[in-house]
Amino acid sequence: KKSCYSDTALISSAFLSKVFHVPLEERKYKDINQFGEGDQAKVCVDIMHKTGAHLELSLAKDQGLSIMVSGKLDAVMKARKEIVSRLQTQASATVAIPKEHHRFVIGKNGEKLQELELKTATKIQIPRPEDPSNQIKISGTKEGLEKAKHEILLISAEQVSFPPLKKKKKFSFVYCTKCFVDNFLSLSLEVKKSQHKYVIGPKGNTLQEILDKTGSKMRSYLMLFFFLFQANSYTVSSVSAPSWLHRFIIGKKGQNLAKITQQMPKVHIEFTEGEDKITLEGPTKDVQMVQSQIQAIVTDLVSRMDYAEISVDPKFHRHLIGKGGVNINRIKELHKVTVRIPPDNEKSNLIRIEGDPQGVQEAKKELLELASRMENERTKDLIIEQRFHRAIIGQKGEKIKEVRDKFPEVIINFPDPAQKSDIVQLRGPRTEVEKCSNALTESDFSDQVENSFSVSVPIFKQFHRNIIGKGGSNIKKIREETNTKIDLPAENSNSEMIIITGKKANCEAARNRILAIQKELANITEVDVSIPSKLHNSLIGSKGRLVRSIMEECGGVHIHFPTEGSGIDKVTIRGPVEEVEKAKQQLLALAEEKQTKSHTAELHAKPEYHKFLIGKGGGNIRKVRDSTGARIIFPTAEDKDQELITVVGTEEAVREAQKELEELIRSLDNVVEDTMTVDPKHHRYFVARRGQVLRDLADEYGGVMVSFPRTGSQSETVILKGAKDCVEAAKKRMQEIVEDLDAQVTVECVIPQKFHRSIMGPKGSRIQQITRDHNVQIKFPEREDPQGNGGVIAEKKVREPADPNAPKKCDVIVISGRKERCEAAVEALKALVPVTIEVEVPFELHRYIIGQKGSGIRKMMDEFEVNIQVPAPDQQSDKISITGLANHLDRAKDGLLERVKELQAEQEDRALRSFKLTITVDPKYHPKIIGRKGAIITNIRTEHDVNIQFPEKNDENQDQITITGYEHKAIAARDAIQAIVDDLEGMVSEDITLDSRVHARIIGARGKGIRKIMDEFKVDLRFPQSGAADPNTVTVTGRPELVDEAIDHLLNLEEEYVSSSLLRTINQRRPVGDNDKFAQAPVFLAPDMSSSEDFPSFGAPVAAKASPWGPKRF
Repeated sequence: KKSCYSDTALISSAFLSKVFHVPLEERKYKDINQFGEGDQAKVCVDIMHKTGAHLELSLAKDQGLSIMVSGKLDAVMKARKEIVSRLQTQASATVAIPKEHHRFVIGKNGEKLQELELKTATKIQIPRPEDPSNQIKISGTKEGLEKAKHEILLISAEQVSFPPLKKKKKFSFVYCTKCFVDNFLSLSLEVKKSQHKYVIGPKGNTLQEILDKTGSKMRSYLMLFFFLFQANSYTVSSVSAPSWLHRFIIGKKGQNLAKITQQMPKVHIEFTEGEDKITLEGPTKDVQMVQSQIQAIVTDLVSRMDYAEISVDPKFHRHLIGKGGVNINRIKELHKVTVRIPPDNEKSNLIRIEGDPQGVQEAKKELLELASRMENERTKDLIIEQRFHRAIIGQKGEKIKEVRDKFPEVIINFPDPAQKSDIVQLRGPRTEVEKCSNALTESDFSDQVENSFSVSVPIFKQFHRNIIGKGGSNIKKIREETNTKIDLPAENSNSEMIIITGKKANCEAARNRILAIQKELANITEVDVSIPSKLHNSLIGSKGRLVRSIMEECGGVHIHFPTEGSGIDKVTIRGPVEEVEKAKQQLLALAEEKQTKSHTAELHAKPEYHKFLIGKGGGNIRKVRDSTGARIIFPTAEDKDQELITVVGTEEAVREAQKELEELIRSLDNVVEDTMTVDPKHHRYFVARRGQVLRDLADEYGGVMVSFPRTGSQSETVILKGAKDCVEAAKKRMQEIVEDLDAQVTVECVIPQKFHRSIMGPKGSRIQQITRDHNVQIKFPEREDPQGNGGVIAEKKVREPADPNAPKKCDVIVISGRKERCEAAVEALKALVPVTIEVEVPFELHRYIIGQKGSGIRKMMDEFEVNIQVPAPDQQSDKISITGLANHLDRAKDGLLERVKELQAEQEDRALRSFKLTITVDPKYHPKIIGRKGAIITNIRTEHDVNIQFPEKNDENQDQITITGYEHKAIAARDAIQAIVDDLEGMVSEDITLDSRVHARIIGARGKGIRKIMDEFKVDLRFPQSGAADPNTVTVTGRPELVDEAIDHLLNLEEEYVSSSLLRTINQRRPVGDNDKFAQAPVFLAPDMSSSEDFPSFGAPVAAKASPWGPKRF
């Protein structure tokens, strides 16, 4: 709790809000125009970061600064101390107490002094024990100085001891903080502890005044009166106020409370969290005034405000808040309420709503509805590889927008691309989430995922050309037959991986075919080794480091482990026979170590030492492994820790290898300095291109530093500094370079300038490769004057006419190095000069070679790495030009000619397929040939692979049917149509009279009866339509003998139905007294005979009529 001499307010025991007031005259920063910005604002932000408390600043009417500090008690006190020291001007004072009382001010381990400094926001300096001074120095604000002096005097006074009372008086000896004694009498007076501070007064002044007033003789008796008067002039009171209203009473940034405390600075107001009261302390009159003010505020707030609490599972709190608080802010603004949702660390279900009674009820209802909806929500995670997320979302999000529009209640969250997560989260009502999930998994996206399975096949580089085949024939055939996409690395790439993409089964088939080609071409063997699947991860190592070290050591063999989690023990090793056997032994040995007594150790060495530790061709590290049996693994470029070296093997082998490596590293750390002489004319070579040669030396030889003398000094001494072994190796290499420079010659290579850009390659990659391979320097000339004067842009002087046979200066490429290397480099350069050849291709095929929007020719240029030029259509030329490297032209030419053969074959096939013939058929038979819904004609077209065209309504020749296709197939189709026509022409039609009342019985349910008759007698029956002139006439069509049999059967059925069951049914229904045999008989209407569904054409297949209740079971 607070001292009575503070004008601040205290809130809660754990979480406090205090208001500190800095008068204008004590403010450090008095610029009113910069309030809320400038140095003062920066100081406040720094205090908040430093202490964890929250600060809110406001200006009082007197331009004093009111600072409301909120937070935990210790944070508030620390912030207060910072505010006093950094925002308030400082003063100093001294207080004298007996030297023996200093230790009580300091306290145990200085705790009391620290507490006092924190409480008063001052700096207190106590003299050291050897210093005889009893003066304690205090620095801080005026208010703080008074508080500190007061507290120190209290501590000193408490240390005074008094003798027992010698004379009894009529007083109560219950409790007293201080006993004041004269020479004759000790008295005790009961004063409430809460009033002690009023008796003592600020800085002990009140107590001193009492002593001065009572004199020395009658001090003890008069003192009682003054004590009681002083104690009773102050009072403690309280105001009943619900705890949830406390913050409204305090006001924003403590403004409401600041108004009261400024008017009544001696009244101290205390708010305690969880208690429904406000405690007031101070002079009686002032307390009564403040009490009435606060009571009025409480009455007003209670009359117009209400609160409600609802219970919501904490897992839904963040959804109620919404992204960036959008949901809760909307509710607050709409209903004019405040909503307190507990933080995650409180694990509380209660959400509190405060404000206008109507707004509270509306906000409560809306929050409960949201919570209820969320309880019915479901969250589902879909695993979709991140590389497909962009395709699912679509360009500018149009595809995922369609899904969201279809399922508006479902929230679809894609992970941030930086997270590299495959989880797509769906959240919403349970049923909608399931539908949305099915829509995503059953859509084209799932097909895309299925077709995107990818597998990498390691194939030795020298066999890639054979995999491609002549003109790309092999790779094209594999692609088409397996329906996969196969990507090979570029020729200048060091990669051996061929990537196959498509469906998993198709990828496996393509992979097996590519491996089979490699196996046929070389002495490549494949061995399967059985190793327990539980050891696979440890054999592969972190990011494949362990298995990669085995593959590199064994001449680049390929080791393939099965998919993780498959439980398969088979590990495949592929490569040259000797290397495969070597890798197999190492893999089995390593597996045995892992199973029995595998041990791992790690040590660190500077990355620049790694190359030296490995040695040329891995010689150094191989010696260590051979002598110890341990495997040493160096970090790759992708590893985070570039200094980490891992040693794997048996415990003893690892220990020995670690010892040897540590000795090597120590020797590398042993820096020495050496010198060598290099002719100054060669210095430029080493330091040119920003010291690239020196950087390469440092990378290769353990970071050795090479220092050349300054330009113009003519000194030959070069200083090398680094590990002894590294310095020696670097020195030897530099001597070799100097020897090469001494033996250096310059050779000119003449290549027309128009080819220079092509020779250089993308970003000069081809030239860089030749420079590295042959260890030479290549310099290209400046480009020719664009005006064609034969000179060079930079050259402006007029020269004498040059020799016409001499090469142009702009065509001469200068190569420097050893003679034999320069000659090899010249050959390499000339091999890069593009060559142009012409291929004869018929003009009419050009558009097919170009393809739709140039796709065909672009594909060929990419596949063969050449440029293909097709002449313009107006030239009518048969020549197509191919430009590229000489070794690419043959493949490109073969590929182009192969494409020409394919197109010519397609042309021939089109000519054969375009054979036409016509057949004359009476139009009345056309519907019979077409059949119901085109079934008969479709069957003929499919069976004979032809196109059959019937005449249009307006055609002159209505009896002509045209057949197009291969000649023999067109003839076969014509014969099939003619056979149908012959059958139709051999048929007769006869009309018979059948009583219309039995038509329905003959037809049967859904035409079952009539279909049976038509199938049995191979005839076509036509019953009259409703409203026909003669409802009893039925037409029978078919072969004469079959028509007669069908007619006899129909007449028999009529006689049977009329004479027996049908007539009995009619008689039973006839009204009594009716003499007419058929007059009152019920009328049986025949079905519509024009319906092709109920009565199909003769000879056409009959489809069962669909029913909404499914097929009928008989």
